[in-house]
Amino acid sequence: MRIRATLNALAVRLDGNETPQMLKKALADLPPLPLEVEVAGVVNQGVLEALLELGRERGLQLRPQRGEKYIPYTEVIDQTVRAGVRIESPGTVVILGDVNAGAEVVAAGDIIVVGKLRGLAHAGATGQEEATIWAMRLEAKQLRIAHHLAQAPAGDTSNRGPERARVADGQIVLEAWGKR
Repeated sequence: MRIRATLNALAVRLDGNETPQMLKKALADLPPLPLEVEVAGVVNQGVLEALLELGRERGLQLRPQRGEKYIPYTEVIDQTVRAGVRIESPGTVVILGDVNAGAEVVAAGDIIVVGKLRGLAHAGATGQEEATIWAMRLEAKQLRIAHHLAQAPAGDTSNRGPERARVADGQIVLEAWGKR
């Protein structure tokens, strides 16, 4: 068991070898702040009951195990992505060049293209609806953000400038780059 103070709570990490008595004794002399609990091992029923009892007195919030959190990561590709190439990343992808038709970029985070985006882009591929796709020229036939899909409308796109695609009200919307 590890305990550390945060700004508004006590962060408690349970490793699975604690007893109810150990838990109560460790928290007895500490300030009565709310508890933020991370469970990193198998805890027995007695420890859970003690934790719930302490939580009723102090407040209780369970946190995901640290190793399971999404950690932002940015990958920079400093060249044009050619047709037939597929780029996959566990974070954000920045492409300093074009994404040609027939190329694919799949990212768990955002996709930023400093050039023309003509290929397939799938941001938030692991379910992050807050992910966005940015491009100097958005000419892709299809965009994906999380589980949402958008097809490009038929027509001339030659007068459009930099744009951002994001999810709003359950669908993908395009807006001028600087707009919020």
